[in-house]
Amino acid sequence: MDPQPFVVTPKDYPAPLEVRGEEITVLASGKATGSYEVFLQNGVEGSGPPPHAHPWDESFYVVSGELDFGMGEERFVVTPGTLVHLPAGTTHWFKFRSGGGSMISMTSRHAASEMFTDIRKAKALAETDPRQYAAVALKHGLTRP
Repeated sequence: MDPQPFVVTPKDYPAPLEVRGEEITVLASGKATGSYEVFLQNGVEGSGPPPHAHPWDESFYVVSGELDFGMGEERFVVTPGTLVHLPAGTTHWFKFRSGGGSMISMTSRHAASEMFTDIRKAKALAETDPRQYAAVALKHGLTRP
C-alpha cells in the first residue's frame, strides 16, 4: 500500500511510550510515511538515553527546556530553537536539564518507533533482567561505545 496524505492533531495522538523517563509520542510512523518517522519527546529532568548509536539518521529540534547533548567527544547545552542532526552511526546521548522539556525528533527510516514500542513492552526486564532488556535495543541495531 502506498503512503497516503494525513494530518495528526493533538486529539489524534497515540498514547505516549515511556522510555527511560521520557514520554515519546509517535506522530508519524514509517508505516504511515513510507520512510521517515516523527516523534514528540517530552522528558523530565535527568531523563534521556545513555551514549549509543544506531543505523539511522536522527534529528532533534528543541521546543522547550534545556538539554545536555553529546555527540562523539563533543558536549553541548542545547536550548529552544536548536536543531541537532546526527548521521547514522554517530554516538550520541542527551539528558533533559532542570524543569525538563520537549523536542521534535525525526528519523530517516522506519525503525525507531518499533524499537521504542519493544523497549516499552520490555520495561519490566530493566529491573529483573537487564541483559534481556539490553538485548531488545540490540535487536534494533543500537550499539554502545
